[in-house]
Amino acid sequence: MKKKITKKENKWKKRKHGGKKSGKSPRLSVSGKKFQPAEKREKKSQAVVTQLKMQEKEAVLLSLSRNFAFARPTDGGEDVFIRAEDLAGAFPGDLVRLSHIEMQEKGPSGRVDTVIQAGSRMLTGVIGEEDGVCVFLADTSLRYPVPVEKKYRMNAKAGDKVRAEFRFSRSGELLAQVVTVYGSGDSARVCADAIIDQNQIALEFPPEVLQEARQIAAQPITEEILKGRLDLRDHCICTIDGADAKDLDDAISVSRTRSGYRLGVHIADVSHYVRPGSLVDGEAMKRGTSVYFADRVIPMLPEEISNGVCSLNAGTDKLTFTALIDLDKNGEILKYKFRKSVIRSRVRGVYSEVNAIFSGSASKELRKKYSPVIRSLNAARELAQVLQERSRRNGTVDLESTESHFTLNDEGVCINVEPRTSGEAEQMIEQLMIAANRAAAMLAREKGLPFVYRVHEQPSPDRVDTLRELAAALGFNTKTLRHKGPLKPGDFAALMEQAVGTPSQKVLSHQLLRTMAKARYDVNPLGHFGLALEDYCHFTSPIRRYPDTSIHRILSSWLSLKSVKECRKLYEDFVGRAAKNSTDCEIRAMTAERSAEDCYMAEYMKRHIGEVYEGIISGVTMRGVFVELPNTVEGFVPVETIPNARFQFDGMMSQLDQNTGHKLTIGQKMTVRVVSSDVASGKIDFAYEGQWPPKNMEK
Repeated sequence: MKKKITKKENKWKKRKHGGKKSGKSPRLSVSGKKFQPAEKREKKSQAVVTQLKMQEKEAVLLSLSRNFAFARPTDGGEDVFIRAEDLAGAFPGDLVRLSHIEMQEKGPSGRVDTVIQAGSRMLTGVIGEEDGVCVFLADTSLRYPVPVEKKYRMNAKAGDKVRAEFRFSRSGELLAQVVTVYGSGDSARVCADAIIDQNQIALEFPPEVLQEARQIAAQPITEEILKGRLDLRDHCICTIDGADAKDLDDAISVSRTRSGYRLGVHIADVSHYVRPGSLVDGEAMKRGTSVYFADRVIPMLPEEISNGVCSLNAGTDKLTFTALIDLDKNGEILKYKFRKSVIRSRVRGVYSEVNAIFSGSASKELRKKYSPVIRSLNAARELAQVLQERSRRNGTVDLESTESHFTLNDEGVCINVEPRTSGEAEQMIEQLMIAANRAAAMLAREKGLPFVYRVHEQPSPDRVDTLRELAAALGFNTKTLRHKGPLKPGDFAALMEQAVGTPSQKVLSHQLLRTMAKARYDVNPLGHFGLALEDYCHFTSPIRRYPDTSIHRILSSWLSLKSVKECRKLYEDFVGRAAKNSTDCEIRAMTAERSAEDCYMAEYMKRHIGEVYEGIISGVTMRGVFVELPNTVEGFVPVETIPNARFQFDGMMSQLDQNTGHKLTIGQKMTVRVVSSDVASGKIDFAYEGQWPPKNMEK
């Protein structure tokens, strides 16, 4: 899902530090009170300084402008403003200790006391030219052009995407040295290469890891390995994935019972092949997750494992970890068990084909292909509908998400962007996977196992207040957000139901997403607010997510040892490291994926400069409005470019024209023309098209 983060307005006034020094201390103030002697004032001043120094915080330097910077405290507090002269040589990405922290009118300010841990001192960006001087324009963090040292230019031309290293000259000037030239900054594929480097995502596996992976993949499934495994090779099991998927890590089987349904979720047994302490395991933990771009996938596990020995290819014996779950007719879990198993998938299912089966539009050939598993599919469809209804009753927030699908030509250039669609088959698999994830978390909490839970906590009160103000301004009833005590997911769901079918549906959905806390991994079962579940984890994708691999390993030990004490001895320290590392890697991957998406969107829109579209205002800032087009592309319209208008921002969702009284507000339609599209930065600019105000616009 694409999100826009509004930049803060960084206009800071110079601070006043009192009048001129005087050789004599006056005895009386204007109010008639006595002044303290100079020596006492000096002691008091020293005491204040000492107190301010004691107000120290660790923080990460986020951004650096020519005269100031911002740092984000590691404890999650407000960003701290720092003047350039108080940076102590810190650079974006550095872990620093802040002192002299004071609360100012526009937020806290402070100074860098020491650099605790220096970052990489490397950034990606584009080569530019200013007044005949070669400069580096960073993609992120560095907010001003930095001169490039002549002998370290590496023949990079203006407009090239590069990676640069930085140093301070003797005079304190920041200088850039080009270390990598990727190619033209007008190519989204080239920019994706730079994004991968900037986020320190490893493209290649070390040779020794690949060698070990080949040895693992060559292991045959012997009778010895099958001993004690549940043999499900004669069951009606199938996989269902996208047509281009290669790492098939989940399969399903569903049957009706007297009390309801029996669900089988069969997951590739990665823990059998990837053992603790192995080179492959160490590399997988470093990567944390697979990363998905429009033109490539960077896998967590080598291809020999992810697309080979662990992929649940149809007609082949595969080792799996099975969750067998009995549910009643209302979708409540009655009982569950987990077993190591072996399966032989009957059909390699494809989402689009299964959707055709469900809609009745499938060809004779398709119906024949799925005939071995059709009863299981129909039962699965029915169960998924029951689970979805249960989820709705429990208050799961059904948010309208806008994901983008990119089409590239043979040269890797983006030639189309459109909303990604999700059919009934995709939603069915999602519901069945959630059930398996829930059962795994229930088992872990019930037994007290050391574990890696997927948690989603209560939203902060401040964010809820912002949501309530926006919803009220849009004309919705916000009483569900006003009661005392913790919020329930149903409170958000009730608000969202009011917006369904209205022009404000997408806007409110986006704001709900911003209101919610970020999902993460934790060793404690804190529940999942968004899914309205007390117990939740990630069990179903061990090929592409390390937390799932971790859980398989823990549950495998539990099945063989049946001892909580032994499991704690083995995994007590491991789960904490796995949870934190998995969260960090997920954030890194999402950051890279979204940055690359912006570049691909900009590459597509570059071919449509001058064209006119109708979109929806999706965000409002002090400088202008963001407009989202039906194809999911978002661009910015500066209000200063709208003629004969004098706009004022209301601080939340509207720009009011002081001349006419007309508004530009979130959820409103707007006709725009594409003015510019910069692939390197992923920024797209629109211009308002037509007369202002439109004749049919109400005040």
